[in-house]
Amino acid sequence: MEHLELFFKAIFIDNMVFATFLGMCSYLAVSKKVSTAVGLGAAVIFVMAITVPLNWLLDKYILQEGALKWLGEGYADIDLSFLSFIMFIATIATMVQLVEIIVEKFAPGLYNSLGIFLPLIAVNCAILGGSLFMQSREIESFGLAFNYGISSGIGWFLAILAIAAIREKIRYSNVPAPLRGLGITFIITGLMAIGFMSFGGMLTGGDKQEVKKETTQIEKVKDTKEKTTQVEVTKNANNLANNEKEIKE
Repeated sequence: MEHLELFFKAIFIDNMVFATFLGMCSYLAVSKKVSTAVGLGAAVIFVMAITVPLNWLLDKYILQEGALKWLGEGYADIDLSFLSFIMFIATIATMVQLVEIIVEKFAPGLYNSLGIFLPLIAVNCAILGGSLFMQSREIESFGLAFNYGISSGIGWFLAILAIAAIREKIRYSNVPAPLRGLGITFIITGLMAIGFMSFGGMLTGGDKQEVKKETTQIEKVKDTKEKTTQVEVTKNANNLANNEKEIKE
């Protein structure tokens, strides 16, 4: 259940484009055609699926304070968290180079259509944002980090695929001259972000059930307290009545 919740939350609720507006440079530049958007989106999914769990391992066993205690007691007090950005970017740049080599070898047409934006995945803030969000949210296990990397990449892929499909169709529409190009793209992106905000209520059912359970427990405690106080009052009244009888006698 935890994996499923994280999967849907990263795609719809915490979408990299529509929730945090990360990776907008590639999102706007490569979304003119669906074919190039699919290629870049698949590359982003691949890079994030590998870099986020790798950076989780780096953060867990090297960068955090006391993470080097597996080397010995003398290393338990070392804190290398200040190297997080450098290590994360190095891992991302390495994987982007691997993706660039693979795409150039097996899909030269896609490589030429993506152009400079394929190596620019290394500085795509959505890729780095996935690793930094993983670190700040303190994801507990390697499996959850892998899940978060894939789901975040899928969320970015869906965003660029949707805007590319809309931009292909909007060429045949009568868009006002001042809004043609990036103007109408920004407007559509804002409307899509508002639409994705509606997914925020997807995973709140469990919270409501927990609140209901807590309220029922509080009501039960109140009822028991009221009953005990009533019993005590009746006992005290009986005792007073008995004392008065004894005094009269």
